[in-house]
Amino acid sequence: MSENGEVKEMTNFEILESQEEKPDKPSKWKACLKTNFLTLATIGGVVCGIILGVILKETVGSFTKREVMYVSFVGDIFLRMLKSLILPLIISSLVSAIASLDLSLSGRIAARAIAYYLTTTVAAVLLGIALVASIRPGSGHGDGFVNESTDTEIQRNVTTVDTLLDLVRNMFPPNIIQACVEQTRTNLVAPANNKNETDLYNWDVDEEIVQGTNILGLVVVAVVVGIALAQLGEETRTIANFFHNLMALSMKITTWIIKLSPVGILFLVTAKIMEMEDMGMVLGQLGLYFATVMVGLLVQGFIVLPLIYLLLTRKSPIPYIINMSQAIATAFGTASSSATLPVTIQCLEEKNGIDPRVARFALPIGAAINMDGTALYEAVAAIFIAQVREVELTVGTYIAISITATAASIGAAGIPQAGLVTMVMVLDTVGLPAEDVSLILAVDWLLDRFRTAINVMGDAFGAGIVAHRSQKELNTLPKQNETS
Repeated sequence: MSENGEVKEMTNFEILESQEEKPDKPSKWKACLKTNFLTLATIGGVVCGIILGVILKETVGSFTKREVMYVSFVGDIFLRMLKSLILPLIISSLVSAIASLDLSLSGRIAARAIAYYLTTTVAAVLLGIALVASIRPGSGHGDGFVNESTDTEIQRNVTTVDTLLDLVRNMFPPNIIQACVEQTRTNLVAPANNKNETDLYNWDVDEEIVQGTNILGLVVVAVVVGIALAQLGEETRTIANFFHNLMALSMKITTWIIKLSPVGILFLVTAKIMEMEDMGMVLGQLGLYFATVMVGLLVQGFIVLPLIYLLLTRKSPIPYIINMSQAIATAFGTASSSATLPVTIQCLEEKNGIDPRVARFALPIGAAINMDGTALYEAVAAIFIAQVREVELTVGTYIAISITATAASIGAAGIPQAGLVTMVMVLDTVGLPAEDVSLILAVDWLLDRFRTAINVMGDAFGAGIVAHRSQKELNTLPKQNETS
């Protein structure tokens, strides 16, 4: 064959080869779209909810509570379904994860996780204090803010000491069944012989039971049960397998519910915007405070946490964050890190490839005690209110705020606006009444969603770091011990 013929034959072959490759390209795009469709749809639900809410506010104006309830109904049903998985998911994930590991390994993983959680929480508090002290968003405003009525939960008489003692007390529930639906807390009552007593430390101490799952207590119980199962080994293998199967069952149901997240989140966000009486006035009054918190959350979520991840794992945090986008969007829509837990676990295991034993061990603990966004917000909010009330703060007060905000964030439940309740002990540190929380209520619903997203990011990065640092220990375990 001639030289020209060879060239022509080669060219024809290349043409045929390129034609064979072309059909593969659309299939790759389709595969990529199919893989990320739910994530994109969830983000789209948030965006569409904001747009729809703004349009309704501009065209209709004010809405009655019943009308808002109608709009939020679908979202509430979605949120109820997610919350119904919190209890079986936390218990089964912690017990199965610890039971799958030897005790020495469990201790090292727990130590790494807790060290990370404490470090990032303290960093968030210090970042918030630095920002609010330098920007001073509350200076010069005086009493010009709109005061909204506060909830009785926020106005509850309480001291910092009692709140901290309640935190420890709830770690050891006397009734495990009761802890699933209720928790105890201190209730201070004015002494009968001196109703005019103003010093809360001289009031009578009583105890009351309130509705709400005692997540911290259940975490402690699950950890103890997991350690006992790991120590007993084959003797209790049947019970350990039960928790493994319960975890698999919970995750399967989770995948069904997650498919509804775009629709549920759309209605939740829309209803929240419809509740706003005057968004322009609110953002105008609290704009600088809102901006200060947002800057702190963005720095914590997209600089501090990724930098820690980069330094400790030597891996790029950008793909890690992208793979967590569905969980972040769900956290924004639900404003609940506990409700987002099933989505977070799924994103970590399926998209970021985190060892299930670590993800199911570290995440439930993180959802209960690791609240970077909440810690930052509480520090900023307390100092902002002090600035508005023209209260002078000393170095000692700043230190006390940092310690109290850290403890308060650990005690905050992973439910919408739970940080408002623990704000009481932070305000008590500054010497301000609980009613001053009303100064920030107008924009708290929106900030709550952003700080919840940062809380979830912090949990996710923590699991990734712990999994990377524990890789040698995990490789020593037999394959059959791994949970699916």
